[in-house]
Order: sequence, then C-alpha cells, then structure tokens
Amino acid sequence: MSIYHLKIKLLSDTTFGRGDGVAGLLDQEVEYDPNGFPYLRGRTLKGLLSEECDNLVAVLPQRTREHWQQIAADLFGSPGSTLETVGKIHVGDACLPADLREAVAQQLQKPDNDLQPINILESLTTIRRQTAINSKEGTPEEHSLRSARVIIRHLEFTAPLYFQTSPTDEMLSLLVAGTWALRRIGSGRNRGRGHIQCRLFNHQDQEIGQDYLQRFGKMEMQAI
Repeated sequence: MSIYHLKIKLLSDTTFGRGDGVAGLLDQEVEYDPNGFPYLRGRTLKGLLSEECDNLVAVLPQRTREHWQQIAADLFGSPGSTLETVGKIHVGDACLPADLREAVAQQLQKPDNDLQPINILESLTTIRRQTAINSKEGTPEEHSLRSARVIIRHLEFTAPLYFQTSPTDEMLSLLVAGTWALRRIGSGRNRGRGHIQCRLFNHQDQEIGQDYLQRFGKMEMQAI
C-alpha cells in the first residue's frame, strides 16, 4: 500500500458544515469529533478533488481530453463503479495534528479534568453572523440573520491518501494539478470563506509539486 498526505492550510475562516445547526444558537454547525476537534470528512474531500480534476480535464483539447478522463476515472472511480472499476485512491478525514489530538484526549480522560470538548471546539472556532441586504432600501432583510460556526484561519489539516497499488506518474500528475487547483472548500466558499492552500506530500513528508505539474504539461503535449 502506498500512502500520501494532503496538507490543507486555512487562509481564511472556514466552515466544514455538517448539514445542521444548534437550536437557538447556530444555523450551521461544523463537523467535529467527540473531543471537540473540527475535521473534514474524507468522502467530501475526495469529491472536491475529483471535481477540480474534472474541471482541469474539461478544458483540455479534444484530442487529449478522453485520455485524461480515463486517468481521472482510474484515480477516483466513476458513478456506478464495480469492484473492478472502483477508484484507486481512498481519502481519509482531514484532521488537525495527531499529537495535539492525542494530548488533549489524554487530558480529557483524567478524573480531575475540568476541560470539556466544547472548550476545545470554542478555542478553535468562532461564530460569524450575516444578513441579507435589501438592494433597493440598503437595509437588512427581515428574518434574514444567519449564524455559522467557522474554523479560524491559519490552522493546518492533514488527510491521508491510500493507494492499494502505487499510483502511476500520470495519476500523480493529475492529482497534484487538482490539489493545487483546490482553493475553496466548505460551506460559504462562494461568499468569502474557505480559502485554502492545498499541497500533496509523500510518506517521507516531501512535497510533490512543480515536477509533477511540469510532467502533467509534458504528458498532455505528448498525447496530442
């Protein structure tokens, strides 16, 4: 098995939405684990990466597009995939550093501990409120006030990427291109939230970047 890692640095406040809120407090809550640490589900992250790769492939010349569509299908799978055609990549949850989470988990288990998971969550997040503005009157729309919890900027999340067999250079080239193209995630990403920097690293914690981006360009030209 080959293991790579995605490192996601938050450049702006971000909401990894879980689809519901907290009655009387929040319209939108973030996804978080039992100890209060926010995280992004691997299935969601895989979908975002797949979407970015599809967008890149869609603008390629017709002569090379089908080739790279097949590479994307081999990498991520396709709708209705069978065991024979399932994607080669499995994406784990994007989480905060493991040593931090383990240290806090140990603290929470101590009998004399006063720390609670909600304290952890509140230390890593804040609440943002916004309202719709009437374009004609320039005043807030009635009943439009919404509140959402956001994860504070500059935190870094890491997600493991698992391959049962070693990925090809073409797969890695497309994956790196899609990783660099992924710049917005989470709820509210079209409203100023969720700006990120995403990079791919190997098991030795070495970044996989420019070389594979250049290979992507060269492979595209060779396929013409």
